[in-house]
Amino acid sequence: MVCLKFPGGSCMAALTVTLMVLSSPLALAGDTRPRFLEQVKHECHFFNGTERVRFLDRYFYHQEESVRFDSDVGEYRAVTELGRPDAEYWNNQKDLLEQRRAEVDTYCRHNYGVVESFTVQRRVYPEVTVYPAKTQPLQHHNLLVCSVNGFYPGSIEVRWFRNGQEEKTGVVSTGLIQNGDWTFQTLVMLETVPRSGEVYTCQVEHPSLTSPLTVEW
Repeated sequence: MVCLKFPGGSCMAALTVTLMVLSSPLALAGDTRPRFLEQVKHECHFFNGTERVRFLDRYFYHQEESVRFDSDVGEYRAVTELGRPDAEYWNNQKDLLEQRRAEVDTYCRHNYGVVESFTVQRRVYPEVTVYPAKTQPLQHHNLLVCSVNGFYPGSIEVRWFRNGQEEKTGVVSTGLIQNGDWTFQTLVMLETVPRSGEVYTCQVEHPSLTSPLTVEW
């Protein structure tokens, strides 16, 4: 069994966690009683893979952070006065501090190795189509659409060319859109007046591609 670890050493099967990530959260309905929300966030920040790792153990009350452990600091620090008693108490627990300081390895680096294959290393090729927004004769103002869909990861560069020359004015984009299945899409549009004999090209660069992908119109 491939095991994802949580701070403190508890373990859960990676498949279970993946399904939890991909599932929609359950909504509470019909209960109008006041709610007092406390949250704990465990964060791993990776720099150049696992060359440098920073672990944060953060506590929130009503969406305001009160206290945190930062592996770069090595102890708990109060963010607000509400968190000061907790910081002082936890900092006196030497075993707890040693455990938290070790989480960069036992929690962050461990889980990086578990999920790397389907997150960091995952690659899905983009599907690219080019079409005019409106069907009308040449020499009329139009919007050429370059649709790039189904790719992962989200880092992508889309450029428009006319007769081999890059077009930078009149280019608008929807930005990155999540499809909900761990893939992305984007629309990059070029405002232009197409003329007979002109060749418009949408060029896409993405980590899944060994060379730029081009589609002509």
